[in-house]
This record gives sequence, C-alpha cells and structure tokens, in this order.
Amino acid sequence: MTEAEIIRQIKTKGFKITSQRRAIIEALLVPDRPPTAQDVLEIVRDKYPYVSLDTVYRNINLLAEIGCVIKINLKNNEKSRFEILKHHHHHHLICLGCGEAVCLEKCLLDKHMDVLKDQGYKIVGHAFEIYGYCPSCCDTAE
Repeated sequence: MTEAEIIRQIKTKGFKITSQRRAIIEALLVPDRPPTAQDVLEIVRDKYPYVSLDTVYRNINLLAEIGCVIKINLKNNEKSRFEILKHHHHHHLICLGCGEAVCLEKCLLDKHMDVLKDQGYKIVGHAFEIYGYCPSCCDTAE
C-alpha cells in the first residue's frame, strides 16, 4: 500500500488524519526491513519530539485493525516488528539470531482456510510465521 492508499483507508473507516498519524505512516514506509515500534518512534521524534511510544502503538494497532499493517511476532529477545501490507496477505520466515524477517510471497494457509470455510467456520484472520536461522546466523546457532 502507498501512503495515499493508507490515508484513504483510514478516512473510509471514519478516522482523522493527524500530522502525527501521517508521520507514523511515513516512518513505517521508510525502513528496508519492518521496524519495531521503537524504530518508528525514533523516526517520528525527528519531526515531533514529544510523541510517546503509546501514541505510536495506538496508531500501529489502528492500522493493523483496518488491514494496513501486519504484526510480525519475533521469538528472540527483540520485540514485534510491523510491516505495511504492500500488495497481498503474506507470511514471514524469521531469523532467531538477527531478527531478519523474510517475506513468503504466498499464503501457505489459503487452502486450509477454504476447507474451514466450507465447514461453516467464519475466518476473520490468521498469522503464520516460520522461525529458524538465516545463513549468516547458522554458524552461531549450532
């Protein structure tokens, strides 16, 4: 999603576009890898020094609720990362060593979701992550 598409989605859901909200969206779009909430806070504070981490989390959670952001849960000592949904729903392979999150371009659960829907279940969402070690961290994991 582009910034304009995200803003349109927010407005469609009846929420206001504040300058801080816009800065948080811009911060989520900047990094070359999905940022943590702390990363977003540091980027936003360049422009708005008094923004709180709570404000960042509230806005990220709003963006997740309306389907613009994916939360990537990490199993190492790092906190969650957040990614703007670019084109379609997808999942991640997450390195337990360095925290790198690699996008898996296809949803591996789509076929299973269809079976559950056929059985009468109303699926409202799902998350799937694979944990392991990237090539750079493999040597230290053994």
